[in-house]
Amino acid sequence: MIAQYGYRDGSGTYYISIDTDKCDGCVDYEVAKCVEVCPAGVFEVVDEDPNDPLREEPVAIVKEEHRNKLRFSCAQCKPASGYRIEDLPCVKACPNGAISHSW
Repeated sequence: MIAQYGYRDGSGTYYISIDTDKCDGCVDYEVAKCVEVCPAGVFEVVDEDPNDPLREEPVAIVKEEHRNKLRFSCAQCKPASGYRIEDLPCVKACPNGAISHSW
């Protein structure tokens, strides 16, 4: 399942998508890689997926306080021009390729 966190307004669409079929909360690591590399602290790992009540494994989510301001929270990682989504720290750090951005 693709969990989408973010919003759409007059200036654009700002979403982070996490493929919960791929994300395992980095159980093989001490700290989830997306949590570790995000300078804005956008991500957290929860024990149960709030989007899928039948799933009981850990999964990364976007913290509630960042969901309506992702444009600003993620701005420091997105250069003004010429960036590729694949080069964003959270996308690069995810060992399972579960994270993507819409902008």
